[in-house]
Amino acid sequence: MSSIINILFTIYYYMIIVYILMSWLPNLRENFIGELLGKLVEPFLTPFRKIIPPLFGTIDISPIIAIVVLRFAVGGLHSIVALIFG
Repeated sequence: MSSIINILFTIYYYMIIVYILMSWLPNLRENFIGELLGKLVEPFLTPFRKIIPPLFGTIDISPIIAIVVLRFAVGGLHSIVALIFG
């Protein structure tokens, strides 16, 4: 069970990273993959963007905070799974 959680976390982590990198290239989020990643990643990133304003008006650090929170959530999920399944 723990390996499934790790695999899903790793996939979602890389989805966030790719989505962030796509923002650096013009119109890359306009294609099918960009739109698909947006639909999967934006619901998770949006609450962080509402709380954390961009630095200097352009630098968005909310994805970094979102990844850290995701890492803590995965750690908590590992603890819960370990308590349930031993």
